[in-house]
Amino acid sequence: MMNLEIKTFNTFFKRLTGIMFKHKKLDFIICFPKCNSIHTFFCFQNLDIVMTDKSYKVLYIYKNFKPWRIIWPKKGVYYTFELPNNTCKLQINDNFKNKILN
Repeated sequence: MMNLEIKTFNTFFKRLTGIMFKHKKLDFIICFPKCNSIHTFFCFQNLDIVMTDKSYKVLYIYKNFKPWRIIWPKKGVYYTFELPNNTCKLQINDNFKNKILN
């Protein structure tokens, strides 16, 4: 389990910008509710991306996801989480809520 704070980005501006233009290393987890695609334009660090359904079942994992990339919309995804690079220890079908949030 990780001891990282989880910040929910649920306003239009927060969802739009995420961590764009931020040079500081990500030291928390970002939750994007109702989000089935992302981009890493103007991000200056690699990330681990976890995409889950409404019940937090892990559907997709992208480790070491590089800047200037897109994850196109994925069917069944409700939450998208951005984690610091090389911190994701989850596997497909794990429950994100049970493994990370508790």
